[in-house]
Amino acid sequence: MKNVKLVAFDCDGVMFDTEQANRFYYSDILQHFGQPVLTEEQFGFVHMHTVHESMSYLFSDENLLEAAQAFRKTMDYRKYLGYYTMEPQLVSLLEKLRPQIKTAVATNRTDTMDKLLTEFKLDGYFDLVVTSTDVKHPKPHPEGLLKILDHFGLAPHQAIYIGDSQVDELAARAAKMPLAAYRNRELEADVYIDSLGEIEQLLDL
Repeated sequence: MKNVKLVAFDCDGVMFDTEQANRFYYSDILQHFGQPVLTEEQFGFVHMHTVHESMSYLFSDENLLEAAQAFRKTMDYRKYLGYYTMEPQLVSLLEKLRPQIKTAVATNRTDTMDKLLTEFKLDGYFDLVVTSTDVKHPKPHPEGLLKILDHFGLAPHQAIYIGDSQVDELAARAAKMPLAAYRNRELEADVYIDSLGEIEQLLDL
């Protein structure tokens, strides 16, 4: 790919393997309220969507949902960070991209993103981080990606988005931004990669 001036990353499943952490997090909330164990179908949803969408999905009763949201805010998220695994080539890629190529994050995470970046010493590696709290419409809506393009004054073809889920595919398509599908060949994408190191080769860094 030529003339790429921006690489944007999804967080969960791309920058980090967060599957175990997310399972424990939502399972702990369900268990606290005596709900059944998190199913694979439920996990598939919560792993891609915002925490507010996920909580509404898991708790259909309005009163129970309100109580669960209140409980969630009392939880110390730091205890789940120990279950995270950072993609081993992430830092190397970021160091090779910057400063010539801008870097950004477009994620459906909310108030946990700052904690995550600080814990793994990634503060300063990204020129812009857009979470679901920064937009009115989270992924699969393209608002987050469009916000990033607008911030840097770039056209969609000047960027590439690295994502691993259907919401990433839909957001990238709607934003007309090329998608690099990370370890998921079921997505409709411009390129398919199994490691972040392949981005270096793709952009000839």
